[in-house]
Amino acid sequence: MNKKSTYISLILLCMMVLAACSSAASTSPSTTIEGNGSSATQSAGTISAARVNLNTASADDFLAAVPGLGNRMVREFMEYRPYISIQQFRQEIGKYVDDAQVAEYEKYIYVPIAINDSDSATLQQIPGLSADEAEAIISARPFASPDVFLTKLSEYISADELEIAKTYLGGQ
Repeated sequence: MNKKSTYISLILLCMMVLAACSSAASTSPSTTIEGNGSSATQSAGTISAARVNLNTASADDFLAAVPGLGNRMVREFMEYRPYISIQQFRQEIGKYVDDAQVAEYEKYIYVPIAINDSDSATLQQIPGLSADEAEAIISARPFASPDVFLTKLSEYISADELEIAKTYLGGQ
């Protein structure tokens, strides 16, 4: 190879690397999508990816938020509404796809949290909340209001995670 070809190859390689880095950075969502027009802001690349509310998201919301989701799965997501737990989602959608695919979907969706009724797995959708912490919250029930629940929750998670958790609360 002569010098000119080497330089051109090097420049093309650099451009490809820059394009790949740019593409990866631009796919990092920065909001939690409620599916009803409201959102909560979070830092790009922190805590969790954008998630849609299984009970309120539209077909377009699902298609925009969940990579590779087809119209058939959108219908399945919507057929079992209202979801009362993440376990219900796993059971119903697990009829159509394997556990690994269900886990992949869970990166983009959430089941709204009922402060006095949600099970441990559903509470663990909250970023930063472990199984033991979810059980501690369950043992502290009943909560008189969402604010009391959030105060208890703040003992276990960061302020940023708490802001995300607020968007996961179902109608109380």
